Amino acid sequence: MTATITKTLEATLAPPTAHKEHKLCDLLDTYRAGLHEAFEAGCERMTATSDVVTPYDLPYQAKAALCNYVPQLHGTYDAQELDDDHPVRLTNQAAEFDHSPERDYEFTWWVPQPGRGTNFWIPLRINPAQEELWHDLVDGEASAGQLRLQRHRTSWTLHVTVEFSVEEPNYEPTEDDVTPVGFDIGEAHLLAGCAFEQGTPTDPLLINGGRARHLRKEMHTTLKRLQERDAAEWRIEERFDHYQNALTDIIEKASRQAIEYACQFEKPVVVLEDLSYIREDLDYGEWMNRRLHAWAFARLQQRIEDKAREAGIPVEYVRPEYTSQMCHECGHIGYRDGDGFRCQNDECWVSEYHADINAAVNISDRHDPWGESLPMKPAGDDISRDGSACDSAATPTEQSQPRQMTFGEVGSEPTAGS
Repeated sequence: MTATITKTLEATLAPPTAHKEHKLCDLLDTYRAGLHEAFEAGCERMTATSDVVTPYDLPYQAKAALCNYVPQLHGTYDAQELDDDHPVRLTNQAAEFDHSPERDYEFTWWVPQPGRGTNFWIPLRINPAQEELWHDLVDGEASAGQLRLQRHRTSWTLHVTVEFSVEEPNYEPTEDDVTPVGFDIGEAHLLAGCAFEQGTPTDPLLINGGRARHLRKEMHTTLKRLQERDAAEWRIEERFDHYQNALTDIIEKASRQAIEYACQFEKPVVVLEDLSYIREDLDYGEWMNRRLHAWAFARLQQRIEDKAREAGIPVEYVRPEYTSQMCHECGHIGYRDGDGFRCQNDECWVSEYHADINAAVNISDRHDPWGESLPMKPAGDDISRDGSACDSAATPTEQSQPRQMTFGEVGSEPTAGS
């Protein structure tokens, strides 16, 4: 069986000639004029929007997009005003692309213009990570949706929504013989992953977070200094885009490594924490909040989920409470000491374990074969919840004691930014 997935492709237009730049600017200015008039006229139906935008000198793909978009602004989004920087929206009929490996820019776009014989080709700089989907789009194996053309200070960006088919998993995530693979997102390590194979943590993955931390700190400092010096807005935006692109690259590489790791196990199920409310719950002071909130937890999770579904791997979410504080072996609450986790249960074989891997194992272990997370149960009053205390995920059972995961045995820590 197959499922349909929607994704947005991104490309930057190669620097256009003066003539093409003029045509692109005319298209953008005319589109925005039509958008503002139709919006201010309160058009809530396609026919009313069409009456307004028909006289504008726009390609039919832009007029059709406006007829769909303006009623949505009023009806669906209840918009009260328009932003001045709206991109040009075009229907999928504008998705005409060509590819030739003999060109410096292999992919080109047939830019729609009003009138006959006025369209022109323009080369595209695509995101290399999306090259396969661009080929599918050109070859007709992926279907294009809406296009959005946006102008920046010195460049133009094109976004294309595409739909494509992927194989659905040939097994259910609730089967008894699946391998849950948990991923923990953090500061010290950007990503820690660990499979829970036959009840045992197996071959963990660690991706260092140093590069991401450095970029976030540098971005904050640089942008703050530029603002204090009243730097030009374009310069601030340029530096912001630079850092965002670098962080996006790290996210893409880390999420790809995560799925490659999961694919090596039989019937993998990617298990992630439900972090819906984590940003609201964090309150560690202004400095720490800035560091934590600056990192898009959901952004990395979303890319892992996207890539998992493309690979035909099911994804499950579990509750996040105490995954970093609870010993994966006995369920007691312990504490973090640097990169290490220390269990405070004297009867547990885990005296010291890698903290992020411990969290990833807990996340994996919360994937219940019957579709439910294991309940937290008090383990007693021997340790208090303030740094002291203990909870248990389940009643401990007699089992063999696996060898302890020490820091030297984790192996190399691949850096996502490398």
